[in-house]
Amino acid sequence: MPSEWSGAAVDPGGGKPEPRDWQDVDVPGRPAAFAGEDRVAYRTVFDDPRDPDDALALLGLRGLYANAEVWLNDELVAESDAVFDPVRVPFEPDEENELVVECWAPEDRFGGIHDTDRIPASESVPGIWWGVDVTGQPDPFVVDVDLTSRRTDGGAAIDAAVEVYGSEPLDDRLTLTTKPAGDRRGRGMMDRASVTAAAGERGVAEKAIDVRDPSLWWPRGMGAQHRYEVRAKLDDAVRTETTGIATVEQAEDGGIRVNGEDVPVRGVALQDATVQDAERAVEVNANLVRAHAHVLSEDVYEACDEAGLLVWQDMPLTGAGVFDIARGQELAERLARTYAHHPSLAAVGIHDEPTETFASRVGSGLVDRLRFRWRVWRSDYDRGAAEEVAEAVPDGLAVFPVVGEPGTEPDAAALYPGWDYGGVDDLDWVTERYDLGGVVGEFGAGSIPEGVDPADDGFEPAGFDAAKHDAAVGSDDPEASQAYQAELVRGIAERLRTDGAPVVVANGLRDAGAAGMGVYARDGTRKDAADSLATAFEPVQAFLVGASPGECEVVVANDAPESVSGTVTWTVGDKRGETDVTVDAGDRAVVESVSVPDSASSVDLALTVGDATVENTYRL
Repeated sequence: MPSEWSGAAVDPGGGKPEPRDWQDVDVPGRPAAFAGEDRVAYRTVFDDPRDPDDALALLGLRGLYANAEVWLNDELVAESDAVFDPVRVPFEPDEENELVVECWAPEDRFGGIHDTDRIPASESVPGIWWGVDVTGQPDPFVVDVDLTSRRTDGGAAIDAAVEVYGSEPLDDRLTLTTKPAGDRRGRGMMDRASVTAAAGERGVAEKAIDVRDPSLWWPRGMGAQHRYEVRAKLDDAVRTETTGIATVEQAEDGGIRVNGEDVPVRGVALQDATVQDAERAVEVNANLVRAHAHVLSEDVYEACDEAGLLVWQDMPLTGAGVFDIARGQELAERLARTYAHHPSLAAVGIHDEPTETFASRVGSGLVDRLRFRWRVWRSDYDRGAAEEVAEAVPDGLAVFPVVGEPGTEPDAAALYPGWDYGGVDDLDWVTERYDLGGVVGEFGAGSIPEGVDPADDGFEPAGFDAAKHDAAVGSDDPEASQAYQAELVRGIAERLRTDGAPVVVANGLRDAGAAGMGVYARDGTRKDAADSLATAFEPVQAFLVGASPGECEVVVANDAPESVSGTVTWTVGDKRGETDVTVDAGDRAVVESVSVPDSASSVDLALTVGDATVENTYRL
């Protein structure tokens, strides 16, 4: 990859950008010096990358946000209009080569969360976000290997589309070798496919690879993450791609089925994802990540494949306003095709939060409930456009056309009791009054990390509503702020799980700005809510419903793929009790009723299954 880059803000004008002044920048990246700029050009000069055995070269660009033109040695060689579409340009290098990439901000509604104030301007700079590669290649060579898996009556098949390029006319056969990925041992399968291409043009070879007795990819907690490598060889050129075999269906209740099995989803929303966020999602016991109105990079998808995390991939479309349906349909189809080789891709969301019904907070009294009902009644949203775009998503994925507040007829509800309105107890009132289905696409509350003072001049409030925070928490103290968030996130997550919601997604995993909805700070530091969410998201856990003086039911939720039997122990003051419990796979069961006296300060629950014990403590 070229190591020295320069950048400059430029004006639209057509042709190769040639600004007078350049400044050093890091690529890939989002140079903060250009925060707020609409157009930025990037330039580098690199030597011929070929080894003695190479005849050609391949330029690869990933993550061009949001639109781009690519100029190589004064020639316009590629254009891009979607951050998720990789750019690959075969070329014959000169001794010295100039590469100029001009990127500019979205010109339509499909800029996603990065085209809003929920992401800092410094993180939304038009640029080359994910990667650049310039590699020497033989002639001819394999440009790309595109894979899609499917189940068949005889087992499974991997549909391979291999793109090749050569400087001379091509009429040849390539070899495809398929074998288990990683440390798994297994006999490889060999296939051949014919490919033709005119001189200086690309050709595509297509082949359906039969996989007998396939090893399936499963979400974490339900099985192993088996995958397969497909190696394409054309003469001396080799390229390898990895995929997994898994089927996805949408259940009648809106939930997700993988390989014919219902998956109780415990998810977290990602605001601006990194590879490390996959590790953090595992730490809070999530089995799904939702790419909240933005597109994950190939590296993040790879991390999710390895970790067994399902991906709910949103379209980059959020907020109120109309959008071009045809453009949305095209992007939805391209997005699903681009990431089809990842077995983790399970769902697509179309239009995120299309109304601002609760732009300001509503309280929890009787008059406030009337205000709530008035706002919902006044919500004006036509979901027809989102449904039309949803029809373009290929079969084999769950689809949520609308993720929104009450009043939008959401396919996945955005529920923010304790933040947008009232408190945790208002969850029951809202879900009983409005038909929201069982899928919850987001819930949570914002908080302030340790060491952050909202009064500081450098405070970046992106993604953080200070007015709602002050009304809900009543303090700018980070300790009080995090305590409130931790209790609310835990309370909502527990209630949704004990109610049997098939999909529960917390918003969010990590802050986009200096403070926010994340259970981790922007730099990855854990907040108190990370621990409370991890407890609420334990796959097999005992919950105290209500957690207040009086009679409280103990409910055990079992998200494991098999039935569990064990013992629930409860402790209130100096009183202790226990009961045996058996809960079917994916089920919930009321196993005990605990009498909590007014004088109690806490209730301790412990669930023991075999040699493992999980604990859940309630401070009253």
